[in-house]
Amino acid sequence: MAEAERALGEFGYAGDDAVVPFNVEALEARGRAVQLGPMLDQILGRHDYPEPVSRLLAEMIALTVLLGTSLKFDGKFIAQTQTDGPVDLLVVDFATPSSVRAYARFDEAKLQAAIDAGTANSETLLGKGVMALTVDQGAYMQRYQGIVELNGTSMEEVAEAYFRQSEQIPTAVKLAVARIARRGEHGFVEGWRAGGLIAQFLPEAPERMRLPDLPGGDAPEGVDDPEGSFEPDDAWVEVRALVDTIDASELADPDVGVERLLFRLFHERGVRVFPANPVADDCSCTRERIRDVLSNFSREEIGESVEDGRIAVTCEFCGEGYEFDPAEFEADATSGDAPASE
Repeated sequence: MAEAERALGEFGYAGDDAVVPFNVEALEARGRAVQLGPMLDQILGRHDYPEPVSRLLAEMIALTVLLGTSLKFDGKFIAQTQTDGPVDLLVVDFATPSSVRAYARFDEAKLQAAIDAGTANSETLLGKGVMALTVDQGAYMQRYQGIVELNGTSMEEVAEAYFRQSEQIPTAVKLAVARIARRGEHGFVEGWRAGGLIAQFLPEAPERMRLPDLPGGDAPEGVDDPEGSFEPDDAWVEVRALVDTIDASELADPDVGVERLLFRLFHERGVRVFPANPVADDCSCTRERIRDVLSNFSREEIGESVEDGRIAVTCEFCGEGYEFDPAEFEADATSGDAPASE
């Protein structure tokens, strides 16, 4: 009888690599939280980037799965940065319901200079540029894309700016990345981990979501003015204050876990969690898809791609290599300079 009672009362923890939606009804807030472990370790281990680059990409992976798992349809959520910093390109691609792939591009000399100067933080590594957040609903639907300026801002600030500009939703974002040593069969083994939480204020009365106007906005003085008389809703002030108490170490700590963290934050108000959405390291590249891309190349482009009698293509996301015989594309290739399309 006692065993049956314990089984009945058991709580199913999401664990690593699963995004947990939550709701704080008393504060009219909801959000999602995640801890990434083995999935993140596989992606970063495959690329073997320098540590500062891995940390930056890990932050973006955590942010992307938090946003991507909110999609209510089959499609993709793609986050991409293009900047003038040492890490000039980051791409994270989330395909519903669970597939994640990612890669980074960086300038070794600029990166080493930043490391030597002790300035290898996310703001310096990204530099100035933009982050594009794209929702792709498939071939027969129009893409939606939001652009956020990167100008010495953290990944958390970028995400909050996106929601403020594009959605006008009060949003708080926390991200953390760590390397944690855990005991294995043959001693201690280090692995990458990341944690993330996004909380949003979504009251029934939309006017309560009112935000101060952005700098340079056209609101009258004293109305939605960041230096005027604007006062945010008390419920959102409380949510924001609670989220700001999160320490980076507990956000990525496997001994804390998502559900325990949410309880620590919101237990006085009551927090409800919902079934988790697992995420996985899963690249969508296939021989057929790459062949389709190559089939759009002109004869000149096909000729330029041949090396030692073969066309070799390596997926930037997963590192998988594919080889093709140039003769496969003789019938498809055109004599013009038509650009390749994906």
